[in-house]
Amino acid sequence: MSRPRYLPDADRLSVLAAAILLAYALSRFVQLPGWEAGFQLPGLYVSIPINVQTIVTLLVAGMTATGANWLLSDHPRLGQKNRVEHWLLPALTAWVIGLPLYQMPLGPPWWVGFALGAGLLMLVLVAEYIAVDPQDVRQPVAAAGLTAVSFSLLMALAISLRFTGQRLSLILPALTLAVGLVSLRTLNLRLHGRWLFFQAAVVALVVGQMGAALYYWPLSPVSYGLILLGPAYSLTSLIAGLEEGEPLRQAIVEPAVVLGLLAAAALVLR
Repeated sequence: MSRPRYLPDADRLSVLAAAILLAYALSRFVQLPGWEAGFQLPGLYVSIPINVQTIVTLLVAGMTATGANWLLSDHPRLGQKNRVEHWLLPALTAWVIGLPLYQMPLGPPWWVGFALGAGLLMLVLVAEYIAVDPQDVRQPVAAAGLTAVSFSLLMALAISLRFTGQRLSLILPALTLAVGLVSLRTLNLRLHGRWLFFQAAVVALVVGQMGAALYYWPLSPVSYGLILLGPAYSLTSLIAGLEEGEPLRQAIVEPAVVLGLLAAAALVLR
């Protein structure tokens, strides 16, 4: 007999998506003076600009993680399973969606981006719900979709940070954190629930250092994002392949091909 296929409660999903998007929409009409928080490091003074967009972005990311937990709470197959893994990508999605929305002028393109962001967020939440049950026939498709979305969000984040001309002291921690979360969640999905914190931290450190080194190069935002996406995906895929027991020669083929294609695309679009 076929197993039942579970989907999230439509009312809960609608309420959660509406609350998140309403927060982003209202923040465009709230104008408050910003300020800077700074601290001194050995030989370096770091200042972090704080404004209403910064606060709303962080609050929305937290609200999305909480909402994902609420959405998953009625899954029949969840049981005592840890829900933290299902918070990571929805929170990252809500965070990255807000970055271009704050940079775009209010008009038809902004509303198109707003609608696309809403659709993407709902798809991520539904995919996370499906991914809870490893016996669901749709689970591999959901896992593959979540992986694709996570790396797309990573590239969008790198492009947005580069486009807005943020300082390196802000780009480096944001990129490192995002790469670590994406790599950790991807490995968790491919390895069926295993957590590889150390390996994900290594990937984040390598890509973060590359992002810092490339910061002063005359690269377009798209090229910058593609160059960082290449090693982030390739290293994560290589680690997953080795953990799955693939021989090194076989595990390295796909990461090498993807890395080469993304490097070539970055070179063309520089």
